[in-house]
Amino acid sequence: MKDLTKPLPLEGFRVLDLSQVMAGPYCGMLLGDMGADVIKIEPPGTGDQTRGAMGYRLKGDDSNGFLQLNRNKRSIALNLKSEAGRELFYKLVESADVLVENSRPGVSQRLGFDYETVSAINPRLVYASISGFGQTGPWAQRPGFDMIAQAMSGVMSVSGHPDQPPVRNSVSIADLGAGLMAIYGILSALLGREKSGRGQSIDASLFEAALGLSIWEVAEYWSTGTVPEPIGSANRMSAPYQVVHAKDGYFVVAAANQKLWSLLCGVVGRADLAEDPRFRDNSDRLKNRRPLIEELEQTFETRPVAHWVEQLLSVGIPASPINTYAEALSSDHAAAREMTLTVQHPAEGSLKLLGFPVKLGLTPQRVRLAPPLLGEHSKEILSELGLTDDEIADLAGRHAFEP
Repeated sequence: MKDLTKPLPLEGFRVLDLSQVMAGPYCGMLLGDMGADVIKIEPPGTGDQTRGAMGYRLKGDDSNGFLQLNRNKRSIALNLKSEAGRELFYKLVESADVLVENSRPGVSQRLGFDYETVSAINPRLVYASISGFGQTGPWAQRPGFDMIAQAMSGVMSVSGHPDQPPVRNSVSIADLGAGLMAIYGILSALLGREKSGRGQSIDASLFEAALGLSIWEVAEYWSTGTVPEPIGSANRMSAPYQVVHAKDGYFVVAAANQKLWSLLCGVVGRADLAEDPRFRDNSDRLKNRRPLIEELEQTFETRPVAHWVEQLLSVGIPASPINTYAEALSSDHAAAREMTLTVQHPAEGSLKLLGFPVKLGLTPQRVRLAPPLLGEHSKEILSELGLTDDEIADLAGRHAFEP
């Protein structure tokens, strides 16, 4: 049995999440999953723009995109454009350990929540900025979305198939990658704070996340001096390692080393391929990838996907069918790994969320809070700051926050 009574690793840490859309909210959500008290600070009226403008709605006013990125958070609708709203914000800063923001460089200074301002209030604060291209450099003021970062970083130039238009990676690797890189910086800074007593600023960007994840592509470029080109589903460092066609559809095979290649030749009954000088070692197979796959598919197309996957796995060759999300989420493995969670939401009722992508053995994560309604916790949070009901009512009248 899991012990859900033990404190989570970040329990007692307070995170102010001023971010919107994907990278910052994803970062804040994962910190909340680890136990942090994440306070989502949103503009009154509209809130995080993904509430109404991103993806599909279910029963309530918020999009499912917003719901998937904002569990384990409390929401306060704070007007940072008003003097009273900024005063409340600075009170929150005094009690915070981390601040996450993803505005374009310069906006935080204009609204008074830049690092220099808030670190003067709380020197222990760890301040994470996530932007399209970082806080410095000639591209810093460019608007940054996932597709833009994929295009500018080179990722889009190698996605898709030869002689086809460039393709955006459907999974938002720049956005989500930037959120993960920000967490890496935040946790490192929190550890460093234990020694120095001070927080610090963190500068993460979609551009650098996408480029930083381009390990194989950059390795190929620096090794050959040739700009990498799209190669479809294939791996740049190993062959055969890609999608192949069987009698009734496609599957994936990954004979990533010489031992697996020899085993593959045995499974398909093609000893001749092992002796073919075009395919003798991995370097040869990479140079002759197209004829290699053509030769293999002559055999693969004689039997269905299920046959080949079973045969390949039986001798230790990595292989798999190509699941849809419906098939992946409904699989016994996804169920065993608890990758679908169901929570109760005040507007949606029973709501499905993706499970935790990392499991902690001693202090397992849990959904403590459903994705919040806009301003759902405003009065609760202000009360925690020591404000009386009369003071809260006065601030509401001064448009400091939205009740």
